[in-house]
Amino acid sequence: MRDETIVTVIRPKLDDSQSGRRRKEACFVVIYGTSELGRKYNIEGSELNFGRGTGNDIILAQDAVSRQHATVTLDESGVKIRDNDSTNGTYVNDIRVRSETYLQDGDLLKIGRSIFKFLSGDNIESSYHEEIFRLSTMDGLTGVYNRRYFMETLERELSRARRYQRPLALMLFDIDHFKLCNDRFGHRAGDYVLQRLAALVQSRARKVDVVARYGGEEFAVILPEIGLEGAARFAEELRGLIEEEPFVFERERIPVTVSLGVAELDSQCSNADDLIALADRRLYGAKQSGRNRVVAHD
Repeated sequence: MRDETIVTVIRPKLDDSQSGRRRKEACFVVIYGTSELGRKYNIEGSELNFGRGTGNDIILAQDAVSRQHATVTLDESGVKIRDNDSTNGTYVNDIRVRSETYLQDGDLLKIGRSIFKFLSGDNIESSYHEEIFRLSTMDGLTGVYNRRYFMETLERELSRARRYQRPLALMLFDIDHFKLCNDRFGHRAGDYVLQRLAALVQSRARKVDVVARYGGEEFAVILPEIGLEGAARFAEELRGLIEEEPFVFERERIPVTVSLGVAELDSQCSNADDLIALADRRLYGAKQSGRNRVVAHD
């Protein structure tokens, strides 16, 4: 059963009269972890409180969020955040907030499982619309493409490959025993693994490849101009690289392996769904064969 987050916003009291000069506009945009993806929360008063309790300005109904979790304040120097001795911490760009910290344009604020992007400047409307466009194609947690963009791109690449009779391969992979990772190390550690894994795969992919989060702990890579054997070699390279990579979260090493299924566009595949189904069947075969392996043939 999927956890859902409910976000409630109570508009803060305006306090602009305390400052004789015009402050730069600032806002938070939800980029991950709630059903209100892309929602903008303007910072219009002198203080903004995050927490699980009903007295907060932004209420995050999550077990990982404390009742009075964090407070954002404004002064003449800018916008700063303070953690209110929360149980699970407040993070800016994945660094735990230990003391009052000034926020910079583009910073990522993580509270519980929710991630907000901080925007500040003379024209935040333009920045906001750019962020909304980015969210329409990118996964907010991992920074790789989302499923929607993946499906649209796969359709285009299939058409191109057929028209010009060029090779095209698809790789699907997911993290072995990811639920156990979450149960043992916690969801913040699980998010770290997803982020680190995505960055690792992205660093090895070519510019023409499309790395996407397909769902949950499952990822997809579209590989233009590569046949089945070349894609299988790349998959094996990734498998070994991930197995050897030190995933360390809060001084604890997390063992991570992946299972991978590889398919190519051929006479078996008449459309994108067929290609995905073939790669998915081979991914399932990799898991059934013991996990931490690549399957590229039936």
